[in-house]
Amino acid sequence: MSQVPASGDSPFQAERNPRDEAPQFVLPLVVRIERSAPPARTDALETAARAVLRLLGDERARGDGEWAESVRNWEDARIRKVVRRARGAEWRRAEALPGITVTGKSAEVRVFPPVPLDGWPKDLAKLQVSGTELDDPEPPTAADTAEPVLWLNPELEMSAGKAMAQAGHGAQLAWWALSDAERTEWREAGFPLSVRTADPADWSRLTGSGLPLVRDAGFTEIAPGSCTVVADHPALR
Repeated sequence: MSQVPASGDSPFQAERNPRDEAPQFVLPLVVRIERSAPPARTDALETAARAVLRLLGDERARGDGEWAESVRNWEDARIRKVVRRARGAEWRRAEALPGITVTGKSAEVRVFPPVPLDGWPKDLAKLQVSGTELDDPEPPTAADTAEPVLWLNPELEMSAGKAMAQAGHGAQLAWWALSDAERTEWREAGFPLSVRTADPADWSRLTGSGLPLVRDAGFTEIAPGSCTVVADHPALR
């Protein structure tokens, strides 16, 4: 498993660096959105973050596992995640491909081993990526800070799909920053976490706290270098 990248060589940085010269891979995530029962936005974000962690912690993604080489290739370049949406037969075809389905309270997200940027399986490539919008029927409850919290930048507007990818980035940075024992504890607990938008008054403190911070590369929706997520894991405070 890859260790935490040095601060000057983070795959989440916006500036061009040697990672840009490596073959580029992407981690596909597909969220199930049926017309009659779309998931709640916050639950979809949390389920996507857990899906990323489930893949990182899976034996197939480590050592000599069947997904390990593609995960290493992905981690050696820019860390890209793309969220697409599916329903009905599209979802059933996606579920037939190798991957892991993670179910939340209302959301279902399937994560797949990384693929080359221009080498998506055809049943995933045809799925729509833009315009994934979801709502919370009720305001989310306050985060339990005894468990990991992925704090979203309150100053940025992101589609649900973009925010799901950013939550996944934050979860991944927290995973990298933990010791093996802390990772095992988190995995065995089922990867509890919450995703919440930070209070604007707290954002400056969070970004200066030394906790893992995602800076977006600016491929879609927001400006390069934007701080999107702070990964507030109790073991890292």
